[in-house]
Amino acid sequence: MATYNVLEFGAIGDDTANDAPAFQKAIDRCTHDGGGVVLVPAGRVYQCGTFYLKNNVHLYLEPGAVIKPSIHREDFTMPRCPMVCALGAENIAIIGGGEINGRGPHYLAEKLPHIYKKKPGGWRPAPVILYDCKNVTIRDISIRQSAQWTLTLEGCEDAVISGIRIVNDDLIPNDDGIDICNCRNVRISDCYVKAGDDAIVIKAMPNQRGGETKSCENITVTGCILESLSFALNIGCEAKAPMRNMLFDNLTIQNSHRGVGIHLSHGCDVENIIFSNMIVETRIYHPAWWGRGEPIYLVAIPWTHEDAIGVVRNVRFSNILCRSENSALIYGWDKTRIQELVLENVRIEIDKWSEYAGGELDLRPYPGELCTENIMIKHATAGIILKNATDVTLRNCQVVWGNNKQDYFNHAIHSTNVEGLRIENFRGQSAWPEKYEAVVIT
Repeated sequence: MATYNVLEFGAIGDDTANDAPAFQKAIDRCTHDGGGVVLVPAGRVYQCGTFYLKNNVHLYLEPGAVIKPSIHREDFTMPRCPMVCALGAENIAIIGGGEINGRGPHYLAEKLPHIYKKKPGGWRPAPVILYDCKNVTIRDISIRQSAQWTLTLEGCEDAVISGIRIVNDDLIPNDDGIDICNCRNVRISDCYVKAGDDAIVIKAMPNQRGGETKSCENITVTGCILESLSFALNIGCEAKAPMRNMLFDNLTIQNSHRGVGIHLSHGCDVENIIFSNMIVETRIYHPAWWGRGEPIYLVAIPWTHEDAIGVVRNVRFSNILCRSENSALIYGWDKTRIQELVLENVRIEIDKWSEYAGGELDLRPYPGELCTENIMIKHATAGIILKNATDVTLRNCQVVWGNNKQDYFNHAIHSTNVEGLRIENFRGQSAWPEKYEAVVIT
């Protein structure tokens, strides 16, 4: 396979000059010649504005090579300021042991007092955005300190993301780890993702380039370790097209604000989703970040009163061990919005160890006055809360309480307006057996 060294096309790698034109020359020659490897040599820091991967180009970052976004807005040629970009390319890859460093803190102000977030200072570059591409491979690289969404695939088909590391600043808003939008046939495996915002999020949002808003389907995520001040693994918050046929397996989630689940906020359906074989630890953080420590979270509520809301159906949570400061939460706008749900072999341990208030639910984004920033809904903490759903099965589940029980801990299971609830071989009791029943159905 032919190799095209960016240094031979004029790259300097002194962390000062804009090396994007040299990268682009190497990429253009590579694709013109039928494809090959564009080599980014080790031992240098390459500052770049936007450059575009093209057909049959594999961008290879040697271990010790670092690419950083330019600090000059005029060096970026797309509205969302991607550094590494592709538009409708096929057979492309970003591989090797090198690093993309988003230098996120450069583009943000200092931490806001009492808010536990940094304030955006204006425009912010994105490390990698790939639009409408086919046969994509991203493997073995590290991406650090992103200023916004870190790795975004939008409208792509047949993509593999494997063995990558994403480590972002905890206090940067919108620094999602991996965003999969309107994609089909995507496999994510063996990654470590630590982000302030969602670690991995699956969406079906309007096409940012004005094209067709495609469904998001046939997605697998396996063998990953995730950590987030918001949602570790989030499906459906922006759903403008159907989302279906997804498997999430063999995951470890640690020190996160919300664990795994679905937040449907719009009019399209989410169906055929499996979460299995996971260890989930969630705790309560500052309300500047959405979430309230829920290890399992399945909510179907419109974003605003003007939004329609679809249906979440055929969802399975199985073989999951949870340790959390809040309930597993199932909450529909009405009982038709969540259908055919099974929790099987799920153990939930509720305890309290953070400094932040408990006894609250966070349903943001939520229509009306409750959508106001930092507004929580007061609610006692059960092991599992079910509200407004149809055909729910809890099989071989267990709720236990830790040593630091709080006064607002109560039932093991609290169900309201659930039609077709089946509880099979449940183990557990209320936090305070002398005051509360283990299972309450209203």
